[in-house]
Amino acid sequence: MKRMVQIPYELEQEEDGTWAAHASFPSGGAHGLGNSPEDAVTDLYEAVSLVIEELGVPPVLTIVRDVA
Repeated sequence: MKRMVQIPYELEQEEDGTWAAHASFPSGGAHGLGNSPEDAVTDLYEAVSLVIEELGVPPVLTIVRDVA
């Protein structure tokens, strides 16, 4: 089963010209680095995937609704 999880993140260029992407959630956070914004987000995606594999989907991102 696949499940879509949306996690907000920040993207910024460091002083040395590299890019950093950061995502925070209650169980911690994840960071990605790269030579371009795309590389940093790809690295962040991999880091977030590892966190979710290890700790599960962060509770703040889980929405449960009763549908009648």
